[in-house]
Amino acid sequence: MSDTLDHEALRERAYQTLFEQLADMCVGCITVDRSARVAWIDDKYKALLGITGEVLGLPVEEVIPKSLMRRVVESGKPILLDIMETGDRNLVVTRLPLRSEAGDVIGAIGFALYDRAEHLKPLFSKYQKLQEELVRTQHELAQERRAKYSFSQLLGVSESVREIKRMGRRAAQLDSTVLLLGETGTGKELLAQAIHASSPRADKPFVGLNVAAIPENLLEAEFFGVAPGAYTGADRRLREGKFQLANGGTLFLDEIGDMPLPLQAKLLRVLQEREVEPIGSNKVVRVDVRIIAATSRDLAAMVREKQFRADLYYRLNVVPITLPPLRARTVDIESIADSILDRLSLQHGVPPRELAPSAVNALRAYDWPGNVRELYNVLERVVAMTDDSTVTAEHVAAVLPLGAEEVVEPVAPFAGVRPLSEVMMQTERVAIARALAEAGGVKAKAAKLLGISRASLYERMMNLGMVTNS
Repeated sequence: MSDTLDHEALRERAYQTLFEQLADMCVGCITVDRSARVAWIDDKYKALLGITGEVLGLPVEEVIPKSLMRRVVESGKPILLDIMETGDRNLVVTRLPLRSEAGDVIGAIGFALYDRAEHLKPLFSKYQKLQEELVRTQHELAQERRAKYSFSQLLGVSESVREIKRMGRRAAQLDSTVLLLGETGTGKELLAQAIHASSPRADKPFVGLNVAAIPENLLEAEFFGVAPGAYTGADRRLREGKFQLANGGTLFLDEIGDMPLPLQAKLLRVLQEREVEPIGSNKVVRVDVRIIAATSRDLAAMVREKQFRADLYYRLNVVPITLPPLRARTVDIESIADSILDRLSLQHGVPPRELAPSAVNALRAYDWPGNVRELYNVLERVVAMTDDSTVTAEHVAAVLPLGAEEVVEPVAPFAGVRPLSEVMMQTERVAIARALAEAGGVKAKAAKLLGISRASLYERMMNLGMVTNS
């Protein structure tokens, strides 16, 4: 019982101390009753306002014309920080409602904290700086989620490239799901971004997710998000999934053929209902997302083998676009290679390089199992290994994978014996390419043929530049 009395006395003393300190620190204090009439005003405030007569019982507006004390009494809500004009000066004020023990508003109290708004400059400066940083961060994040490529960057003069651009522009004007098919490195993500950039959703986010690069047990969280405290160690704040991040824009699902069957069913429901349920939450979140999916696998064959849900396949395969491999459009290799060399010149700060006709022939003769991505890797290695202004067939022969040299006309040795690490990387690249070809692009089967795990295969392909984490 005594403890309760002590606590009550302490609370009362805290209230009294707070009031006394505020009254002492501020330049004026006033209270009004439930009718917003002046009930008390201290001498400092009177002097500040130039009041000489009796003001008790007067409506507060007659004493302080621009006072908002009546609003506080009527609404029961405080106005914690405000600037009030009084004559030739601006007062920094705060206003609080006064309540009875039953909780009813019986008046209000106001404190004039400063008699010049300049006192708030440090606070305003800090607030403005924080706002500028927030705006800058939001802008940078928005830029990261904007499409970086357009149809103009899909290089080539072949009929197949012209047809891809035509279909891509057509797909951009629709809001249907697009399925991009083709070998790894053929430019599926570039095309996906180009479609988004030309669509009515261009000013909204473009969010990419490589299904094959995410461990199976984390995929659901990446897709749908995680509610606060959903499991031990989970963030106390809502972690948004890719669907929420892409809301209003486009979600690009790369390597959709590697999605586990249980998650395929959940994805199908999202595509049908347009709503997601974060892990650990009982609330659904409405989303408006355009899906562009991509795969290097034969989804139709996977459906027949019960490895991919037929209903999801039909939902995705609304606007299919197949990107041909580089070996099927060798006429485009020269323009693509020239563009890559220009980009590498800017990126590394080296003089521009030109392609000799013999180098073009050598590039066209190679099979390119890694397609444009492998072509980029080969040319980057050429730029790194020589200062010559013209790239010749011997430069190309020096960096092409083992077994590819015979497609180039005989030339003198370029750099003698190559480092063992380089030879091993080339050998590994060829082995992976052959395993993928034999497995029909199915990474799980290719990994089994190579005697390594699927995750290890993917990691090695990333290190060799045969795939990117999108």
